[in-house]
Amino acid sequence: MAPGSRRGETRLLPLLLPLLLLPAAGGGCAAEGGPLEPFDALYASGVEAYYGGDFAGAARCLERALRSRRELRAARLRCRRLCRAQVRLEEPGPGAGGDLRFFGSVLRRAECVRRCEEPRLGAVSRHRAAEEVRADFQRRVPYSYLQRAYIQLNKLEEAANAAHTFFMANPEHMEIQQDLENYKTTSGKATLIDQEARQHMEDYSAGVRHYDREEYELAIELLERALQGYYSEDEDCQLMCEGPQRFEEHEHLDYKAGLYEAIADHYLQVLACKHDCVRELATRSGRISPIENFLPLHYDYLQFAYYRGKVLSLTALLSSAQSVQVLPCGNKAVSPSEARALLRRHRLESHLLRVAAAGLGFAYTEPNYWNRYGARQDEHSVPSSISSEPEDGPRLSLTKKPMPKPDRELKEGGPLLYSDVKFVYNSEQLNGTQRVLLDNVISEEQCRELHRVASGIMLAGDGYRGKTSPHTPNERFEGATVLKALKYGYEGRVPLKSARLFYDISEKARRIVQSYFQLNSTLYFSYTHLVCRTALSGQQERRNDLSHPIHADNCLLDPEANECWKEPPAYTFRDYSALLYMNADFEGGEFIFTEMDAKTVTASIKPKCGRMISFSSGGENPHGVKAVTKGQRCAVALWFTLDPLYRELERIQADEVIAMLDQEHLGPSEMNINPKDEL
Repeated sequence: MAPGSRRGETRLLPLLLPLLLLPAAGGGCAAEGGPLEPFDALYASGVEAYYGGDFAGAARCLERALRSRRELRAARLRCRRLCRAQVRLEEPGPGAGGDLRFFGSVLRRAECVRRCEEPRLGAVSRHRAAEEVRADFQRRVPYSYLQRAYIQLNKLEEAANAAHTFFMANPEHMEIQQDLENYKTTSGKATLIDQEARQHMEDYSAGVRHYDREEYELAIELLERALQGYYSEDEDCQLMCEGPQRFEEHEHLDYKAGLYEAIADHYLQVLACKHDCVRELATRSGRISPIENFLPLHYDYLQFAYYRGKVLSLTALLSSAQSVQVLPCGNKAVSPSEARALLRRHRLESHLLRVAAAGLGFAYTEPNYWNRYGARQDEHSVPSSISSEPEDGPRLSLTKKPMPKPDRELKEGGPLLYSDVKFVYNSEQLNGTQRVLLDNVISEEQCRELHRVASGIMLAGDGYRGKTSPHTPNERFEGATVLKALKYGYEGRVPLKSARLFYDISEKARRIVQSYFQLNSTLYFSYTHLVCRTALSGQQERRNDLSHPIHADNCLLDPEANECWKEPPAYTFRDYSALLYMNADFEGGEFIFTEMDAKTVTASIKPKCGRMISFSSGGENPHGVKAVTKGQRCAVALWFTLDPLYRELERIQADEVIAMLDQEHLGPSEMNINPKDEL
C-alpha cells in the first residue's frame, strides 16, 4: 500500500473513529502525558494530517503512533513478566475444592497484571485496535506515509530510512526501489536502517556472512548474540500470546460454553499462538514462510565456527542441540540445554494440540518447520559418525525442501480450436515457462455485452469477504461469479442472453487452454470470477503500489528466499490460470510477470478487449497487476485444476442451470458450446 493519494471513506473509517473519542489537540495529536495514547488514534490523526497537507503534523503523529505501539508491547511484557514472577500458579489439590488453590492463583495473577498495566495504559479497551489497523502496522504502512511526509519536509535521510523500512516488508513494490535509489543518489546515504528490524535476525544474518568469509571470531560473536536474542524473543513471544484471543466461530455475547469448555477454548488459542512462536521468530519481516530449521542452523553454523576457529575440539562439540553442558563461547555462555528445553516444550505443545483436535473438535494442522533429511552443504558438513539430532523433539533438517517436480510433461503449441482466435506470443517470447498470449478470444460486441452485464451483477468486495479494496486502498474491487450471473438472468434482473454469455466464454477459454497446453486429461474449473478494478478519484497522485501485488496462484511466494511454498493457505490444487480482458479504456493496469524475486519484470501485457493471457499456476509464473490510475479495468479471471476433487461447486450448479435452460429452450448459446462436454 502506498499513500500519496486519498484513501476511501470505508478504509479510513476504522482509523478515524478513535478520533471522536479523544480531545482535540494541536497538530491532530493529543498532548503527551497521562496514560499511553492508543496507537490507532495517533495513526488516524497522522493519516488525516497527511491528506490535509499538514506534513509536519503527520510526521509527528505517525512517529508517536509507532512509538506508542512499541511502548504498549513493552508495558504488557513488563507487567506479565513481573506478575509471573510474583504470583506462582498453584497446583490443584485432591478432593472437592482442590482446584480452588489453582484458580485462586489465576485470579491473583490477573489482578496483578491489571494493577500493573492500568497506571500506564489506562483502560484495556483503549488499546483494542481494529484488525485492519493492526494489519497496516504489520505491513509497516505508517512508514510509507512517513516517507512521503519527510520528503515534503526535505528530511531526505529520514525519508530514506522510512522507505527502506517499508520496503523490507513490501518487496513487491517495485516503484519504491526507484525511490530508494534516488535517496542514495540525492542524500548520499549508503547505509539504510530498517527501523523495525529484529536484532536476533540481523545478528544471525551478519554471523552467517562472516562465516562464509571465514571470519570465524566475528561469526562466533554474532551467532552467540543471535542465539541469546532468539531465546529472549521466544520468551517475549510466549508472554504476548497470553493476551486476548479471537473466536471466529463464536459471538462473545452468545457464548454459552461451560466452565471447562470455555477455559479450553481460550487456552487452545493461547497454546496455538505459543506453538507458532517457532515460525514467528524464524520469519523475516514481510515474508510468508519462515527460514526452515532456523534454530538448528544457528547451532550448526556456530559449532563449525568453533571448530574452524579452534575454540573447541570436534569431539567435545558432538551436537550442540543435544549436549547439556555449557559451551565456553568467548566472553559469554550459550547453553544448548536451552535448545533442548525448547524442543521438549514444542513437542508437548504439539501433543496437546493434536489431542484437542481429536477430542474437542479444535481445528488444527501441525506445521512442520523441522525436517529430518539434509544438512547444511559446505566443506565443513557434519561427519557421518556424529549425530546432529536431539534425543527428543522433532527431527531436524538443515535445508529447505525443494519445490515438487511437475507431475506431468510440460507441452504447449496445441491447436487453438477457434478460427477467430489469434496467437500472439508463446512462453519463449514471454520470457518464461507455460505462458501464452492470445487475441480475439471474444469480439468487441461480446466485450460490450459482458461489460453491460457486469455493471448489473457485480458487488464490491465479492470474493474477498466484502472488502472493497482487498489489494490496494486506491482502487475499488468488484466481482461476480457465473452462478450469480445466471441467477440474475433467470430472475430477469439482467438479460438472460448476457448472463449466458459469461458462462459460454469461460467455457471457450477453458477449451483453448486445455488444447494449447496439450493436457492429456480434463481441465476443470476451480474458480471463475468476473472482476473490475476502478481507480478511486483523488487517490492516484504519487502511487507506488500495485493493483495486485506480485504472487503465484498455487504456492506462497517467498521472494527473498527465491522459493514458492506449495502449502496452505495457497490454492495448491490450481494448475492453470487465465485472464480474459474486456476493455482498454483505462490507464495503467498492465499485467506483469516477474522473476521469483518479485522485482525483475520479465513480461508486461497491456489489456484490451478479447485479449487472453494464460499460464501455469506455480512458482514459475509470479505475476501481478500495475496500478490502475484512471478508469475501470475489467476481466474474466479463470483458475483451472486437473484434479476433479477441486472442481468449482458453483460451476457444477451453473451446469445444472444451463441444462435446465436448454431443456426449456431459454437462453440458447450463440457459441455452440455444449457445457457438458468432458465434464
